[in-house]
Amino acid sequence: QAQLVESGGGLVQTGGSLRLSCAASGRTYNTYTMGWFRQPPGKERECVAAISWRGGSTPYADSVKGRFTISRDNAKNTLYLQMNSLKPEDTAVYYCAATFAPTIAPMRGKCPSEDEYIYWGRGTQVTVSS
Repeated sequence: QAQLVESGGGLVQTGGSLRLSCAASGRTYNTYTMGWFRQPPGKERECVAAISWRGGSTPYADSVKGRFTISRDNAKNTLYLQMNSLKPEDTAVYYCAATFAPTIAPMRGKCPSEDEYIYWGRGTQVTVSS
């Protein structure tokens, strides 16, 4: 099975930028749709963005649209999340995830449901100071 490891989190000031990476290893041929989730302190986990295998469909949460960009490099088995204009509300543990099969939700501009994601990383902390 695939293994996912996030990196790139840290402390940044309001308005700053960070780029998160998610390295996939093992049997990566079945990592189709990939996505980023986040869980702020005391709140539920929410989808930030998702990306289809070829990168043609990239839905975003309304709260990050225009500020965050999701991308992937399949040759390197790596998923990225470029985060610009960061706000204190973006403070959370960020997780990457991958589905076992193709999904249609990204084609409709929506994140797949959590139960469609089979592989999960352990998360990386992002803290935005005010």
